[in-house]
Amino acid sequence: MAHDILIVDDEPDIRLLIEGLLSDEGYETRTASTAEEAIAAFRQRRPSLVILDVWLQDSTMDGLGILEILHREEPQVPAIMISGHGTIEMAVAAIQQGAYDFIEKPFKVDRLLLVVRRALEAALLARENAELRLRAGPENELIGHSPAIVALRAAIERVAPTGSRVLISGAAGVGKEVAARLIHRLSRRAEGPFVVLNGATLSPGRFEEELFGIEAGPDPTLRPRRAGVLERAHGGTLLLDEVSDMPLETQGKIVRALQDQTFERIGGAARVRVDVRVIATTNRDLQAEIAAGRFREDLYYRLNVVPLRVPPLRERREDIPELARHFLQRSAESAGMPRRALSTDALTALQAYEWPGNVRQLRNLMDWLMIMAPVAPGDLIRADSLPPEITSGAPTVLALDPHADIMALPLREARDMFESQYLQAQLLRFSGHISRTAQFVGLDRSALHRKLKQLGLQSEERG
Repeated sequence: MAHDILIVDDEPDIRLLIEGLLSDEGYETRTASTAEEAIAAFRQRRPSLVILDVWLQDSTMDGLGILEILHREEPQVPAIMISGHGTIEMAVAAIQQGAYDFIEKPFKVDRLLLVVRRALEAALLARENAELRLRAGPENELIGHSPAIVALRAAIERVAPTGSRVLISGAAGVGKEVAARLIHRLSRRAEGPFVVLNGATLSPGRFEEELFGIEAGPDPTLRPRRAGVLERAHGGTLLLDEVSDMPLETQGKIVRALQDQTFERIGGAARVRVDVRVIATTNRDLQAEIAAGRFREDLYYRLNVVPLRVPPLRERREDIPELARHFLQRSAESAGMPRRALSTDALTALQAYEWPGNVRQLRNLMDWLMIMAPVAPGDLIRADSLPPEITSGAPTVLALDPHADIMALPLREARDMFESQYLQAQLLRFSGHISRTAQFVGLDRSALHRKLKQLGLQSEERG
């Protein structure tokens, strides 16, 4: 997605020169010759960068006055000031007021293009840092090598460059936002913004304000214009998180916005044109929501161009060790503590658990273990350090006690009990995949089938 640059200068030749230079470099450009035109163009659509002349003939205010208004409304948009009558004092004043740099006319082409490129890179870096601070370092990788995750990652790699709308479904905590961020990162819009509107956390009355923004009042100092997420996502990706929570009235308005790529701010009359890729997520069955009259069918078909499903953690148990180690390492780095490792019995217990909270619950558990596990640094975290709700459903072989009933059994019965519990644990560990379980325990498939039948264990024919 090309960066959109607004050029403000009262000299037509200068506007034409800069416009030609930037267009040759692949940038999109708009021009204005007066303060009124500049502010109107800025408010119509937020540009990626403003090149602003200090002196504007026949204008109600100079470039520094325009800069003050623009930065009051959108302080993250960089501005480069230019002037043919520049002084050190003027340059200092421009920088103090928020300009990225100051260039004197006549300028060298290479110098202008270098400053433009650096200003855009600095704005991107600032936006990424702000997002990281606000969202506490979101994940943007799908971790694991299970067939389900390998297939999902392949689908994302196919759809990401296309620009198509994507509807990501899955239970709470499975990582739908992680999948959306990966789509954005692999897309042609990767350098553009990634903006999230979470339907589950907003009251119905605030949806349209957050989505479309608010137009400035008669006195912009009392009610300044506020951009909504559609406008802030221009040139990038908008994630409508948990879209089923969006009010019906708002659903109708966003259908038109998706169709036309235009909208009106609250309190405004002019239509704002944007270029935004929309990704939506849901943890509900939208077909059932449509049947119940809670979701618009036309919106569903506009969002569901490419459907993706993120599987729950219980369907990808073989990924749990890799995920657990990753989260444990991240937790140690975040807390500034020595790294810890999980024992085999602890990992097997984790794989046996059903994980109603999915990946989010596993990540929270690793944070808890890093702080609360009663082991010395360097020692393995064993199954008996896990919370009771995790181990209660695990095979009892994970917590064999020398004083347990097994010690009173004859050898054959004790062996059968151990083998039964051991094989149950391994089947859980490999999500019921017979081939993988057989390879790990050192049996061929047919021998494992016979053993499971002998022990009275049920197995799914997977793998």
